[in-house]
Amino acid sequence: MYSLMKLFLISFSLLFGGINGEMGSNQLLGPRKVPKLFVFGDSYADTGNTKRDTEAWALPYGITFPGKPSGRYCDGLIATDFLEKVLGAESPYLYRTHGRKKKIKRGMNFAFGASKMLESSPNSPFPNITAQVNFLVDFVLAGRVYGDITPSDVSLISYAGGDYIYYIDQNRPAAGLKAIVEKVVDNLHVNMIILSGLLFKKIAVTSLQPIGCLPSYTSSSSFKSCNESQSALVELHNKLLKKVVAKLNEQSRVMKKGQHFFIIDIHNAFMTVLKNKGSKRFKNTMKSCCEGYCGRSSDGKKLYTLCDDPKSSFFWDEVHPTQEGWRSIYSVLGKPLTEFLTKP
Repeated sequence: MYSLMKLFLISFSLLFGGINGEMGSNQLLGPRKVPKLFVFGDSYADTGNTKRDTEAWALPYGITFPGKPSGRYCDGLIATDFLEKVLGAESPYLYRTHGRKKKIKRGMNFAFGASKMLESSPNSPFPNITAQVNFLVDFVLAGRVYGDITPSDVSLISYAGGDYIYYIDQNRPAAGLKAIVEKVVDNLHVNMIILSGLLFKKIAVTSLQPIGCLPSYTSSSSFKSCNESQSALVELHNKLLKKVVAKLNEQSRVMKKGQHFFIIDIHNAFMTVLKNKGSKRFKNTMKSCCEGYCGRSSDGKKLYTLCDDPKSSFFWDEVHPTQEGWRSIYSVLGKPLTEFLTKP
């Protein structure tokens, strides 16, 4: 919950161009040579914020990189790592390790695996995305971001549909999904507005990946085809998100704020690879490398089985791509993404 002071400052920024004013000192100095990356989201973006008792901190997670579990929900590098390389930024600090530092000189990753958009108790170990954005607001208001926000810095909201997956897995009525999608996208909209109020010139958000193509849902077809029962909600989410981003860009143009909102279309990238147009190297694009309860054991016995070579699999576990899977996704995203992130 934002304090009255925070609400006032954010409202002021929307009217007059940002918390630090329309022409901050850093804008007069020009863009930084090394941009900062600020990330908010869930397990698709988390590079190690979750507590060490989660499965991402247990083998076989991390066997490709760095050779041991690092808190990434993958065998190696994930989306945030590849985005960082595209941007040419230094690795963002982890909120877990640097959240209490007096000053942060690089960007920061606030993403937590298992986070959702709508659900989060006050003491939850997985703060929702709105709470994560609130963390950065606190940092900026306290003057803890070294050099403030510059035109070359990038903020990213990565959302992989945790609210929807939880709803579906609870076998709740499909008719209720439309209202949840609308609420999720409304919350994404608000958070992008808040980030714009912090003077970010580049604000990116991911589209929703094809949920029905995740191994947890393709198992019913022996991993041969996507489960189309989730297609309508994914389509609605991405359709509403496009409208929100278009509206924000139009408002920025009219108000001459010079801010750019961008959708990182991982949905299209996922589908391109899954249809075998982006890569021929995966043996089965819909079957996970790590099957069962990956990262868990009982009485010394592993509760999972592992494929011979993670590089031959697009998916690592029931939900997350492998390092090679993420590499192929960012290969498909290619030039348009690079141009958006690196242009002045």
